[in-house]
Amino acid sequence: MEAVGSDSDGREFKNANEMWKEEIGEEGEADKKQEWYRKGVGYWENVEASVDGVLGGYGLVNEADVRSSEAFLKTLLVERFGSAGRHLVALDCGSGIGRVTKNLLLRYFNEVDLVEPVSHFLEAARENLAPENCMISDTHKAVNFYCVPLQEFSPEVGRYDVIWVQWCIGQLADDDFISFFKRAKAGLKPNGFFVVKENIAKNGFVLDKDDRSITRSDLYFKELFNQCGLHIWKIKDQKGFPKELFGVKMYVLTIDLPKRVDGSRKKMKSYKPAVIKS
Repeated sequence: MEAVGSDSDGREFKNANEMWKEEIGEEGEADKKQEWYRKGVGYWENVEASVDGVLGGYGLVNEADVRSSEAFLKTLLVERFGSAGRHLVALDCGSGIGRVTKNLLLRYFNEVDLVEPVSHFLEAARENLAPENCMISDTHKAVNFYCVPLQEFSPEVGRYDVIWVQWCIGQLADDDFISFFKRAKAGLKPNGFFVVKENIAKNGFVLDKDDRSITRSDLYFKELFNQCGLHIWKIKDQKGFPKELFGVKMYVLTIDLPKRVDGSRKKMKSYKPAVIKS
């Protein structure tokens, strides 16, 4: 991965491989990689289980985030599944306190499962999504709560119409990123898709030494998606966030070249891996 980058201490790396070698070691150095993940979860274990907490002190972006995601999701569901009634099931990855599930997913999906490695976040999600606190209707509910890190999680085969991955995939090293999506593909129903909503670095990558996360560039993401065997169906930029924050993109990913409701193939742009330069 020829991606010039830096970390939050100001150190520069000539490519991502150099950074990963230092952070998680060579192949076979399991202890070093486990330490990377332990420190990442440990950081979030000391964060308050609130909207402001899970959004890194920027709870003010919650409304704009949900509004933009909802406008995008509505069009995606119609284009993929049509307007006919269909029992829809979603998986919320890195669900935190259930913010995305409560404010967005439960409004469009009959069942939502949550996967989150930070136990006190997941317990807060159980409370926030209990019927007495979040009653959309009798036919829309949070069903399963998995306290498992993504690098160890395998979804139930053929259960999900949409797997939503937001502000969490940066915790995974590249090899675990690829392995996760390869496993998760089996969790999709026919015509199902992924939505990945993440911060975007302008060039290469930026490593946060505090929470052990990496912010990847658009080209970095596209190269990894290619290695996962996924097709980019659509991309949309998030608008309305404070200027001091990273830009945010939403990627819609499919296993096969996506079909419209009428069965025709959508014309796809070609996103080939490319060398990332600073």
